[in-house]
Amino acid sequence: MTKTIIETNHAPQAIGTYSQAVKVNDTVYLSGQIPLVPETMEIAEGDISDHIRQVFDNLTAVAEAAGGNFFDIVKLNVFLTDLSDFPIVNEIMSEYFATPYPARAVVGVAALPKGVAVEMDAIMVIREEYTS
Repeated sequence: MTKTIIETNHAPQAIGTYSQAVKVNDTVYLSGQIPLVPETMEIAEGDISDHIRQVFDNLTAVAEAAGGNFFDIVKLNVFLTDLSDFPIVNEIMSEYFATPYPARAVVGVAALPKGVAVEMDAIMVIREEYTS
């Protein structure tokens, strides 16, 4: 098994002992992203909608660094400290994803890193035409 570590400056740098993503064969495991702005490593300004968009933008940057895009995501995990934000996730997710949608889990949690309200991670399978 060959593991390739994926890194990009267009997403927040890891704030712990993990990689932004790890690629094994054609599968990429994207680490959890919170609404950090990559350039400042500070939490994005705004409300939960702004934070959800920042998380999707961060995941987009990592997916692209791995040679894929959101069409290649097969599993998305969403962690929310307030499950009443779930409809907002659905609404904004439709701006980033098209059918067929990935499998998804939404989990209510007591707390997330840096006190944020949302975190997401994903599994992506790179289609052959994306690799060179």
